[in-house]
Amino acid sequence: MLNVSIVTYNTRIEELEMCLKSLSSEIVEKIFIIDNSSKDYLADFFKGNEKVEYQASKNVGYGTAHNKAIRKSLALGTKYHLVLNSDVYFEPQALNQLVAYMDINEDVAMIQPNIVYPDGSLQYTCRLLPTPANLIFRRFLPGKMTENMNYNYLLKMFDHKQELNVPYHQGSFLFFRASCFKKVGLFDERFFMYPEDIDITRRMHREYKTMFWPGVTVVHAHQAASYKSKKMLFIHMWNMIKYFNKWGWIKDRERKEWNQQLLDKLYHK
Repeated sequence: MLNVSIVTYNTRIEELEMCLKSLSSEIVEKIFIIDNSSKDYLADFFKGNEKVEYQASKNVGYGTAHNKAIRKSLALGTKYHLVLNSDVYFEPQALNQLVAYMDINEDVAMIQPNIVYPDGSLQYTCRLLPTPANLIFRRFLPGKMTENMNYNYLLKMFDHKQELNVPYHQGSFLFFRASCFKKVGLFDERFFMYPEDIDITRRMHREYKTMFWPGVTVVHAHQAASYKSKKMLFIHMWNMIKYFNKWGWIKDRERKEWNQQLLDKLYHK
């Protein structure tokens, strides 16, 4: 019914324990752990867990590592596949509710629940497709100068109390209908880390609905690594250059049309 993939990199055992507890629902058949750290300390932790398939790996990047698991998941004939960050936790029954929603809504390829910080405050994970200005200005200019731009980009006018078809789901919790991978493809492996979630959501959005659904809430203990590490900032910026090289820097008609449609809907509902 449902398989899950988690990519780890020097991940704390305590974090994984909370995440795995969330996956104790009976509908979870297989949990693929792709360990990009090339260390073996997690192998012993997963011994005896029949649902977990652990694979040590060199650091191939986030999307590429998940692709290893998704290919195995598709070979097993799973109906749904969840791409999950290890720092996310929730009540196990949330997965049953998401499956029930997907079973009813067969035109939906992806679903993302309400995502909050550990203190309960909202994370703005439903977003417009980014322009270069969205990502560059909000990173390097003072907050007051980018306040209006961020308000629209992060859809802060959206009350998150109704379902909404959005073209960009943040990558900490991506719940896929597995059959849609066959038409759309897997994560684009040219991206080492960061824009792979934008890329795959918009590709799914071209063919199917990619829905936010507030019927379930999960907690994401977001680390924002690229705000704390110069190395991660460089990786983020380099991969965003690759993203805009693929989709367009200034001219991106699809981005312009979809973003305007979404803003019109939210401002004039």
